[in-house]
Amino acid sequence: RNVFVMWVSVIVLLLIFFLVTTTINTDAGLDRMLPDIKSTTKIDVKERNVLEIVINKNNELLVDKQVLQLSELREKAILFIDNGGVPEKCSYCEGARRPESSEYPLIALISIKNHRETTYEAYIGVQNEVVAAYHALRNREGQRLFQRDYTTMETVYADPQTDATVKNVMKIQIKQLQEMYPLNVVEPLN
Repeated sequence: RNVFVMWVSVIVLLLIFFLVTTTINTDAGLDRMLPDIKSTTKIDVKERNVLEIVINKNNELLVDKQVLQLSELREKAILFIDNGGVPEKCSYCEGARRPESSEYPLIALISIKNHRETTYEAYIGVQNEVVAAYHALRNREGQRLFQRDYTTMETVYADPQTDATVKNVMKIQIKQLQEMYPLNVVEPLN
């Protein structure tokens, strides 16, 4: 009987040890801010300032009603966001300034609609390409303004080893790049 109690005690102690020392990985998910319920008012947006992406039930992309491959989406989004159709609003835009595309990045809006049978992989693929387009533009401006990529700045800023003074400077620079190219992505209700 004493041996049994001793073994149970050892097992319980080992179980407690493993529970205390084990880390559990959690998925980060998508980095999106949901709108405040009070601020969900209807906004009048010019059609030229909206890039409409639709993922149908067969996981095919329709971008502004034209079939597009996922591999082409990033470039299409970059051209749309950085169009600079109103030059006085975006001196840093390098786009073609086409009159049918966005006026400037602050009001360029990407709308992503998906069918309920769209696969998770297709949906995430579209999200990744859209975010990559914003990162490409922020990287370009980060290099121009600060001689550093935006993505590198985010990594250095997130590193706990980074000096507080460097973090303060990077926080301002990252915010500036995010304000130049704000992530304006909406997912309208069907």
